[in-house]
Amino acid sequence: MRVRNTWLLVVLAVLAVALLAWMAGRLRGPVLPGYEVAAGPLVQNVVGTGRVLSPSRVQVRAEIAGLVLERRVMDGDRVDAGGLLVVLRAQDLEARRDEAQAALAALRQAELPDARARLRQAQADLAQAERNHARRRELAAAQLVARESVEQAAQAEIAARAAAEQARLAVEALAGGARETQLRERLEAAQAELDRARVRAAVPGVVISRHVEPGDTVVPGDLLLEIAADAPAEILVPLDEKNLGRLESGQQATCIADAFPGRPFAATVHHIAPGIDPARGTVDVRLRLDPAAEFLRQDLTVTATIHTGRREHALAVPNDALIDARPGAREAQVLVLRDGRLQRVPVTLGLRGLAMSEVVEGLEAGEQVVAAGALDPAALPADGARARIRGEPLPEAGNARATRGEMPVQLD
Repeated sequence: MRVRNTWLLVVLAVLAVALLAWMAGRLRGPVLPGYEVAAGPLVQNVVGTGRVLSPSRVQVRAEIAGLVLERRVMDGDRVDAGGLLVVLRAQDLEARRDEAQAALAALRQAELPDARARLRQAQADLAQAERNHARRRELAAAQLVARESVEQAAQAEIAARAAAEQARLAVEALAGGARETQLRERLEAAQAELDRARVRAAVPGVVISRHVEPGDTVVPGDLLLEIAADAPAEILVPLDEKNLGRLESGQQATCIADAFPGRPFAATVHHIAPGIDPARGTVDVRLRLDPAAEFLRQDLTVTATIHTGRREHALAVPNDALIDARPGAREAQVLVLRDGRLQRVPVTLGLRGLAMSEVVEGLEAGEQVVAAGALDPAALPADGARARIRGEPLPEAGNARATRGEMPVQLD
């Protein structure tokens, strides 16, 4: 009986202790998730995914009709200005060039020598006529020949001089004159047309796409190749339009290509599109690399972290501690635990992100705030209610679940 009474007393004591603990817990209030307000450097980043873009894409198109005989380059090949890309067959242009070459060769090898021979003969005939005329004048002065004979010699000299002049003009027309110039220009035009059958690169760069293969028939205007011209590469990043107010030209960014995660590189915002894409609700931002990253390729996927703001010493709270915080607004409320009771305190916000926000006014370092976002809005404790805070880890800037891949704010 004595043992039984002892066990009964022990059970009653345990129940009494449990009841006292339960009553003390009720008096202290429920345990709620929350955070401790911390002070430190605060960095605001806008994060987006874009692609490597060359400022200049050159489309190489056919200028003549023909059959593709050769394609000398592949996708990804580097080409120099003037490098041969595609060879077309153009038999009609070859025939036109050969005809012009033959005409010019005939002029230089047959017509011109014949004209020069005629000029020498005409010059000799002129010299002979001049001597005959002079001799007849002397004989006429001695009254040895009739006056009519002198006039005939003069006429013969005039005819020989005209023939010599005509022969000289004929040689000049053939040798560097109008006729030779005409044939040479005709040959150059035919050669220029034929040169279009050998398609060359106009600028140095990298071939990013090809659209013809040997055996294809092309006509003027058909796209043959596309070349990304050598120039400082850019990163094109479409960002949600809600970030527009935080973006400025000259802001620094850190980029990581999906293909090279271990090789981050720097970039600078140099252009923000003046308009918004209404279909996607995004604004295009262009980042210029400084310095260039040689390992990048055209259209490579890149994650860019744009540094839009920084505070060297700032109070920050996770966003799920904010109540009635409208997008872009500077005012919000938080539930702060003070002297064991909750108080709804208005706060003024500074830098804002999807993970954390700066509190400019309303809180002090070391205070505890409730993670109101983790509770049912209808079940939020009333102002003045007792509660306890269970500390939660602060969201990390690189945590995709915390930041949803956009504009995280991190504490260094």
